[in-house]
Amino acid sequence: MDTKFSLKIEGMTCATCAVRVEKALLGASGVKKATVNLATEKASIETVVGIGVDTLIAAVEKAGYQVPTKSVVLSVGEMSCASCVGRVEKALKAVPGVIAASVNLATEKAQVKMLIDADVERLLDASKKAGYLAHVVNDGSGTSQTKSIQGSAQGWKLACAVALSAPLLAPMLLALFGIDLTIPGWLQMVLATPVQFWLGARFYRAAWNAVRAGSGNMDLLVAMGTSSAYGLSVYLLLAQSVHVAHGMSHLYFESSAVVITLVLLGKYLEARAKNQTVQALRALESLRPTTALVRRAGIDIEVSVVEVRMGDIVIVRPSDRVAVDAEILEGSSYLDESLLTGESLPVSKQVGDVVIAGSVNADGLLLVKASAIGGATMLSQIIQMVEDAQAVKAPIQALVDKVSAIFVPVVLVISVLTFVAWGVFTGDWQAALLNAVAVQVIACPCALGLATPTAIMVGTGVAAKYGILIKDAQALEVAHRLTAIAFDKTGTLTEGKPALAEVISLDYTETQMLEWAAAVQQYSEHPLALAVLQKARQGGVTWSQVSDTKAMPGRGVQAKLNDVTIYLGNLRWMQELGINTANLDVAVQQQQQAGRSVSCLALHHDGRNEQTQLAGVLSFGDSVKANAHAAVVRLQAMGVKAIMLSGDNYGSANAVAQTVGITDVRAEVLPADKANVVRELQQAGYRVGMVGDGINDAPALAAADVGIAMSTGTDVAMHTAGITLMRGDPVLVADAISISQRTYHKIRQNLGWAFIYNIIGIPLAALGYLNPMIAGAAMAFSSVSVVSNALLLRNWKPWHAKEGSQ
Repeated sequence: MDTKFSLKIEGMTCATCAVRVEKALLGASGVKKATVNLATEKASIETVVGIGVDTLIAAVEKAGYQVPTKSVVLSVGEMSCASCVGRVEKALKAVPGVIAASVNLATEKAQVKMLIDADVERLLDASKKAGYLAHVVNDGSGTSQTKSIQGSAQGWKLACAVALSAPLLAPMLLALFGIDLTIPGWLQMVLATPVQFWLGARFYRAAWNAVRAGSGNMDLLVAMGTSSAYGLSVYLLLAQSVHVAHGMSHLYFESSAVVITLVLLGKYLEARAKNQTVQALRALESLRPTTALVRRAGIDIEVSVVEVRMGDIVIVRPSDRVAVDAEILEGSSYLDESLLTGESLPVSKQVGDVVIAGSVNADGLLLVKASAIGGATMLSQIIQMVEDAQAVKAPIQALVDKVSAIFVPVVLVISVLTFVAWGVFTGDWQAALLNAVAVQVIACPCALGLATPTAIMVGTGVAAKYGILIKDAQALEVAHRLTAIAFDKTGTLTEGKPALAEVISLDYTETQMLEWAAAVQQYSEHPLALAVLQKARQGGVTWSQVSDTKAMPGRGVQAKLNDVTIYLGNLRWMQELGINTANLDVAVQQQQQAGRSVSCLALHHDGRNEQTQLAGVLSFGDSVKANAHAAVVRLQAMGVKAIMLSGDNYGSANAVAQTVGITDVRAEVLPADKANVVRELQQAGYRVGMVGDGINDAPALAAADVGIAMSTGTDVAMHTAGITLMRGDPVLVADAISISQRTYHKIRQNLGWAFIYNIIGIPLAALGYLNPMIAGAAMAFSSVSVVSNALLLRNWKPWHAKEGSQ
């Protein structure tokens, strides 16, 4: 039977566009019919069974048009293992209009990408039919609608289970000390029944949903195992085959009740441990102020932060948190941005500087103009990125999902074989049943489902704490394998701001040169002019007003100071003016070879019959960041090759490279060529990380195995990269690789523990060395140990924090 789709398409402006889209769709694999309506901007498509909507979207995008989509986040309750995750994902992906669905057991959330006009309610219905209640957390508009469901056992239910199970377990424990305590069989049944059918009801509900969906999960194993032990005990009690003196050894009510209690205990401890994995995210969320002091019509009023509008004047008092991203209009102060950037020292802020929502004003009164509000603030975007990274599954999780899909059926087969083998070869069908139950109980795939997401949650959280924002789990997983890092030069290894490095003159002092250069450039916004003015201010140099200022595009600037005409510009302009530069040619060449930009300053005295004379040259250089050399040394110590890609001339690029310790320099590289260099390195066998901060770096960031952007750069770079460094410190590149290595190591430890636990535990249970209670305790311990092991990642510290603690 064919499948029908309806796609909304954006960007079509004429009949030709519609024809182009229709042709693209018909050319896609499996498409039988396609009709595009320009008026409604919709395409009606008929495909063979099995063709997904993602195939159709790819065809439309290849034709140059867009299919609008939205991302929806669901909170899914009562998932207990990786098998549950697989079933929910399968149900969500089957909903019409869904492009992709990813379910995370640790966060109990599902991220769904779907067509813009697809019905969100159908997602909830699909999840419910699969046996799991879901609620919308985010409908794609960024509006939070509900809180996450708490799927773990509540504390009071656990307390009831312990109270009812303890008397059943007491005779066994007391027997170790030679104390014989006999509890009547009917009383055992009275104690065990509420545990089995009231406190254990969730296992039966989830097991039934699993059976109805044609799959298995941990709840099915627990329900079957405990029901078998409980049912055998009831049969023996009713058959009156229990010896009065030794009744307890022949009834197994304690096994069923204690196993359920242990599972509930494991889920309770697991939930408490998982809560600790999101502490970094909660710390970020706690930075959000609830109110802001706004000046409107000359009156200062306190309003809810959601009422702040773009362009509002916000007053930030000492010790207040900044409510929105804004630009300082009045005042100066030091701001603590540590929880946003990981930088422990307060940052000096002046008029014109940008302040970030969530940072703390230390001492001065600031008047700021709101430039980003609500979800557009950097703090909100950071929180969203961290949540997204924690919700999306890492590539290694695909292996776990495949294993989990066949795990429960295999365990059930092993359980049946254990029961038959023990019964046939020993004739003890009671022991056969108990061993089969132990196999079912110990084979819980919870640890498998939690191994990867818990480590990802803790890893991304602790990285965010220190200013390393990891946007997706794939970047975190891949970063540990990087063997080469390609650095952009300007703004990444250097400050990105030219500074006046040297003033060279034959006949004049440095102060005189700065007076003339500052005077002629006092109203200019050119980066080199700003560098001159900054140097003059730092030296206490004052300058006079000039007249007849003329900017010469591509050459320089000239102006009159009393009876002297000042020319300040590049060497080519000096030559065009016929100025003799021979006296300083050697100095100019030396500066250019050192990678510096050179401006020449010439003077012409009006009224004198003489040529314009070269007074001297000003040399400008972009200063290397303080930690750039340390960053390269750290990478080399980690076995990672450092490469520089720069659009600047070779002299400038090589000078910086020598300073920081990079030997492989690719200079005069265009933006598109940067991406080609990255691909060449990949073809040579390197796994490449690209570090950049500009729009021109975006193609290379996208082409790299992992793109790493500086937050001090452009938004385009940050959106393209998988990792964003919240400080412009290149040392954080090595820190990002370090936390990736630690996280991946924890993932492998967790998966190894989970697999080994089952490989050892199942055979021991089948051979009769584990009774159901011990198996239940081991199962609970497995899940808790996996989460606890992941929590050890919180002890990770970046390089600068370690250095500071020594």
